[in-house]
Amino acid sequence: MEARDLRVSDAEREHVGELLQRAVGQGMLSLGEFTERMDTVLAAKTRGELNAVVVDLPGMQIAPGYLAAAPGPTPAPGATPAPVPTPAPPGGQPLVIRGRMSTITRKGRWHVPPALHLDTRMGSTTLDFTEAVMQTQVVHLTIDDSAGSITLILPPEATADLNDIDTVAGSTSNKVRTGPPYGPLHIVARGRIRFGSITARYSYGTTLRRMLG
Repeated sequence: MEARDLRVSDAEREHVGELLQRAVGQGMLSLGEFTERMDTVLAAKTRGELNAVVVDLPGMQIAPGYLAAAPGPTPAPGATPAPVPTPAPPGGQPLVIRGRMSTITRKGRWHVPPALHLDTRMGSTTLDFTEAVMQTQVVHLTIDDSAGSITLILPPEATADLNDIDTVAGSTSNKVRTGPPYGPLHIVARGRIRFGSITARYSYGTTLRRMLG
């Protein structure tokens, strides 16, 4: 069997989907291209089919044998298959927000970069994106919190993915839409919360308007 014909798992499909979301956030793909490629990802059964959707993205390093358009060597018995490609590190540094036993609020027309890192202990943090100035549609939020409370306030039609947050004696509450980015903002949050909580919600005005139709 050729390398490109090796079967792929659900975890590999999910990983490639994250790469495509990141490409949208960095302006490499349009939403239409993202949708088309995600359809291919969900239907992919082999490495060649899966790698085809990311081979033209900057930073991808894929052995020729794992591309659908090129034959690959037959893996030796017991050999470890080549991993699904990973992107090159994004340029620039994330915005780091730190707090210790304090109240942190970001609201109004604050500038939001493609990546945020939240490092907090025993405090309260509110990130209000309703009037924020966004550089990209997709924002990656990395969280390292202990005994704190985190609130994300999103504009109407925005979406959030909190599935990659590990909680230890904590809680995660997502009150906004999930799924692929299609509105003005998509938050992809990951990290760890210990003895704390995180909530993603729309502004109270948005919720009231929806209740009133």
